[in-house]
Amino acid sequence: MTPERSQAMRLALLLILATLAGVVTVLGFAPYRIYWIMPLSLAILANTLSRGGKHAFWLGYAWGLSSYLCNFNWIFISLHDVAGMPAWLAVPLTVLLPAYLALYPGLAAWMTIRIGDKCGAGAAERWLLLFPAAWTLMEWLRGWMLSGFPWGQVGYSQITESPLAGYAPVGGILLVTLLVALSAGGLQLAVSSGKWRRACLAAGLIALWGGGLALKPIAWTTPVGKPITVALAQGNVPQSLKWNPISFESTLRLYGQQIAETRADLMILPETALPALLSELPPNYIQILQSLANHNGMAVAAGVPRRSDSNPNGYLNSVVALTTPGMPYYAKNHLVPFGEFVPLPILTGWLYQWMNMPLSGFSRGGDQQAPLALAGQQIAFNVCYEDSFGEELIGPAAHSTMLANVSNLAWFGKSTAASQHLQLAQARALETGRFMLRSTNTGMTAIIRPDGAVDAIAAPFTRQVLLGFAEGRTGLTPFMRYGNLPVLLAGVLMLFAPLIRLRRRAPSERPRYRDHL
Repeated sequence: MTPERSQAMRLALLLILATLAGVVTVLGFAPYRIYWIMPLSLAILANTLSRGGKHAFWLGYAWGLSSYLCNFNWIFISLHDVAGMPAWLAVPLTVLLPAYLALYPGLAAWMTIRIGDKCGAGAAERWLLLFPAAWTLMEWLRGWMLSGFPWGQVGYSQITESPLAGYAPVGGILLVTLLVALSAGGLQLAVSSGKWRRACLAAGLIALWGGGLALKPIAWTTPVGKPITVALAQGNVPQSLKWNPISFESTLRLYGQQIAETRADLMILPETALPALLSELPPNYIQILQSLANHNGMAVAAGVPRRSDSNPNGYLNSVVALTTPGMPYYAKNHLVPFGEFVPLPILTGWLYQWMNMPLSGFSRGGDQQAPLALAGQQIAFNVCYEDSFGEELIGPAAHSTMLANVSNLAWFGKSTAASQHLQLAQARALETGRFMLRSTNTGMTAIIRPDGAVDAIAAPFTRQVLLGFAEGRTGLTPFMRYGNLPVLLAGVLMLFAPLIRLRRRAPSERPRYRDHL
């Protein structure tokens, strides 16, 4: 066998190993929640990088592509099964997002090897500094580039079963991500280390994970006011019927009946529960809902699209406080590309002729919206995947006593999307030390405690009203005080520490870039 053929076969085996390591990450996230899978998967990737360094980007890309394809396969359901896009177009578009997102682990892998070789980093520097730093910074970058898509960050795999979840109120999900990658780097380093170093690494990992376990019981915020009874509606209206004129009246009757039969301090209806612009609902319908709610002594907030106050031709994906005088509202600010607004219409507008996508041109609500006063609480609402962006919720949470999310994941059928979304919401409750109330159309409707634990949950794809208790909380967690800045600074310092050391060495002592294959 020629050396070239031997190298090609070796590279192929490494790519297969990196791909399989990406595939198993689906078990790390909800609904499976096998949290130890994620550091093990990253450790396997790190091992392939150590043996195939000059192809680092493609090894990282193979890991990312397989991971994101497996975790986000529900994109196909939304495009093909629900929106009606033909399979020949839905399949490549389903691959498009994972193919883009995989650039970030690819770049993280490339940076780990390239910077390490450039500065002659030892194994400890490479896997305990460069790898976790590069991985974390790339995860942060994909969380805001092109409007951002932080869904699937490796830190979420630790929420809430893992000891590392205890670090979420301290430094947010980005700190948890850093510690997962650091743990993976420690495992990789242990593979090529002697007994003494392995013992030190084991002690370090035990201390790291034990520290998270010690942080878990800490209550970072304090109760304020009296606990309230909450009712979270789950209408279970199929997406195929949601905007169908034939089912319009039955949907309105459904939510009217749920309000009439519910006794609670606060009731929340899911995203776009009322499937028409607020101004175009039947005459007196809102007054009927208000009368029913007032008769039961209940505050009600409902997801309903409405016209923009500043732009009569624009409309907002909003949550309206129906029982509060003046009906104040929260309007979604972080919109979903292609789902709620059309990016680069000249280039992408033609796609919509293949999809049944009503209300795809929402306007942003603005980032300085006040919480809604309901049932004696100040409630900061977020809509659908807005709860993917932890740092964006810091301001609203600081001025509120509770968080609430309204969603409609009927777009994704009976996939893992709803379970993954619940895990994101648990992270937000942990980061802010506040209750998170989730009212969804088809699931996962839930009451989440400030420690991230699910206090009550409705069975998905059932029509019901989930009842439970929640209490207001006040105070700021460390993450709310400082956001992602400390973790980002730590990542930058970790990344550049070997380079700083290199600059202090004489030019003759500086290493040259070397290949690994």
